[in-house]
Amino acid sequence: MSGGIPRNSVVLFCGEPGTMKSSLCYSILYNNALEKGLSGAYITLEQGRDSLLEHMENFGLPLAPVQEKVSIVDLGLIRKNMDKLGQETWMQIFKMYTKNLKESMGFDILVIDSLPVLEMLAELKIPRNELFHLFEWLKEMDTTIFVITEMEPGSVLYAKHGADFLSDGIIHVKMEQTDDINVQRRIRCVKMRNTPHSTNFYTLLFNEGVFEVTRVLTDSKY
Repeated sequence: MSGGIPRNSVVLFCGEPGTMKSSLCYSILYNNALEKGLSGAYITLEQGRDSLLEHMENFGLPLAPVQEKVSIVDLGLIRKNMDKLGQETWMQIFKMYTKNLKESMGFDILVIDSLPVLEMLAELKIPRNELFHLFEWLKEMDTTIFVITEMEPGSVLYAKHGADFLSDGIIHVKMEQTDDINVQRRIRCVKMRNTPHSTNFYTLLFNEGVFEVTRVLTDSKY
């Protein structure tokens, strides 16, 4: 990409389980805080906050160096008290918490993990219509937003209910079997509005807390 992801874009991070979508999004948030002083928030709807922090620390991304700039918010705790939420819908509660967090913290980058869990909790009656309004609301936040979504193994559908069309960008991470033993993570920018970019797959490497993107290391096929 020419210069990276444009500010205030809403970008879908798509991939099968095990493709390190969450780790990659956290790494983007983490390194922007560490190197550029940008504030960020990571909203987790499924994995607990302590579990997420332990996971990232094991990957070489401890919270301590960025704790003044990065907030981890576990909205999954709310689901345990759904009967106490009164007449507010889950989507209203999600927007309220996110808006309050934005006003109190003024974050530059937001990660939402994940869209399928949000859809499930919100029990969308008219998914396409409600997701349209959600994405329009996100775009009005004046924030760069990464929305993680899960792809089924072997699927070519990046997201359900038209979310792929609603987003400004799509990053696809997949596992590619290169021979009868080895599997390689690969990453591709499917689309990104307002910036020229390659649509080719690249190899995604991870070592000691650092992600690297290189040209595909091998073209051998299983």
